[in-house]
Amino acid sequence: MKALAKSIAIGLALTVLPFSAIDAIAQAPSFNLKVTPLGEKVINGPLSLINQGSFFVGGKDIESNTLSTLPAYAQSGTITVDQMYVRYQTPTKAKSNSIVLIHGCCLTGKSWESTPDGRMGWDEYFVKRGFPTYVIDQSGRGRSAVNATAMNAAKMGKESPENLPVVFAASHESAWAIFRFGGEYPKVYEGMKFPIAAQNGLWQQMVPDWLNSMPTPNPTVPALSQLSKKLQKTVLISHSQSGIYPFQTAELSTQGIAGIISIEPAACPAADSDLTPYTKMPVMVLFGDYVELSARWAPRLKACREFVQKTNQAGGRAELLVLPEIGIKGNSHMLMQDSNSIQIADILGSWIEQRIKN
Repeated sequence: MKALAKSIAIGLALTVLPFSAIDAIAQAPSFNLKVTPLGEKVINGPLSLINQGSFFVGGKDIESNTLSTLPAYAQSGTITVDQMYVRYQTPTKAKSNSIVLIHGCCLTGKSWESTPDGRMGWDEYFVKRGFPTYVIDQSGRGRSAVNATAMNAAKMGKESPENLPVVFAASHESAWAIFRFGGEYPKVYEGMKFPIAAQNGLWQQMVPDWLNSMPTPNPTVPALSQLSKKLQKTVLISHSQSGIYPFQTAELSTQGIAGIISIEPAACPAADSDLTPYTKMPVMVLFGDYVELSARWAPRLKACREFVQKTNQAGGRAELLVLPEIGIKGNSHMLMQDSNSIQIADILGSWIEQRIKN
């Protein structure tokens, strides 16, 4: 084990991963990984980019006569809907594999940017690790425009109010339990790593969720397929509500998808479904702490265990990492914003580098 410890680059001033956790990862039969932390010098150093920008993927044009209820704007015309916004940053010494970060329920791509208490987010982290990094806003969320024609139609009396879009917002109280900060608001689980003192920074970034008003399949999925084909070698990293999206994308086409990391997915593919698409790439499913205390999340973890097992039996390379099982405790559902978020990112970055050929 001394040889293993020497082979792992641990910053002397900032020990991002406890040696007990490193040992657990190395010894776990289903998750043998050498974790290489990014290092304090790089984390605190400058962000060096060759380019950055944004673009849209997908979308379709529709004709509508309920575009506006205001006299100054035409009621009829053509608009583009269902497109997906993408922002990207490419480091100067870029790896050939890129990363796409896909946010979850009631949120936008802001999830992956700086944390509520002002620390570096995974967006910047992966760029500094050398990965061209793409952050999306799901179709109908954030900078991916919402189709408001149905609301105007109801207001203008052209449609019944019962046909209004289904939109929901997560309250602080409900999100508290869903994100597993505590069993009920405002109680906090012992040892929980989300920065509670900065919780207002999370509430400020939450937005109304139009998921139940979107077409099926969700337009984000074909847009991710189009983006993957454009990028050629990309790792789709999803979270929560979007956890299933990379798998649905692979069902459409595996082209361009180098790997999948699904972080606390609301659903994994059914273990008794056709698992062939997921055998063609490395897959990691990751869960944090307090899962067994949640009636919402415990069954999801169980289903994902079954999916990973069956995928491997079908010839795949799927792995399940439950952080407390390797000695990393206290992580909420919002792992990318927890106080040890860089520690988790080091695991993901190392997994990509070791499981996926650059």
